[in-house]
Amino acid sequence: MDKLPLPPSFCVTSAVSRIVVAFRSQAQSRDTLEALLAEGCASEDLSCYTPQQMAAQVDADVQAASPLALFGQEFRFMQAHRALAQCGCSFLVVHAPDDATTRRVAEVARSMHAVAAQRYGPPAIEELIGWPGIQAPACKTGDRRRSVAPALFAIAPTFLLHPPTL
Repeated sequence: MDKLPLPPSFCVTSAVSRIVVAFRSQAQSRDTLEALLAEGCASEDLSCYTPQQMAAQVDADVQAASPLALFGQEFRFMQAHRALAQCGCSFLVVHAPDDATTRRVAEVARSMHAVAAQRYGPPAIEELIGWPGIQAPACKTGDRRRSVAPALFAIAPTFLLHPPTL
């Protein structure tokens, strides 16, 4: 199975929505993939990333990013994903084109004890499962909680200086 690409440079302006879910182990990531297949997700919409693959992808995205991107919301999430990868977390990337798919993925990820999950897509990065031990400030938009950039300035440095013990 080919890898489902991460959001293009983690770009939230992309018309393609992706959910990035972090797990404490590769087994949890694979079990969640199997559960989503059983729920009707297509195999081409799911990809597992090892901690090493995620760290390498984040490093490549950071190298390719414009200097202005280094101050944005996406960069803060990229730093947090790298920190989780360095702690040994595995990742599952899921194509989530609609709200029903997003809800289904979030429910399955929670039931499988995901560490964190975010939906990258227009118009923002949506926090589906919060970062461990951190209550991120968020604003309400309809019935969804949307992360706001100021929250990420607090989140990413915390992960970089004090990665969670998983």
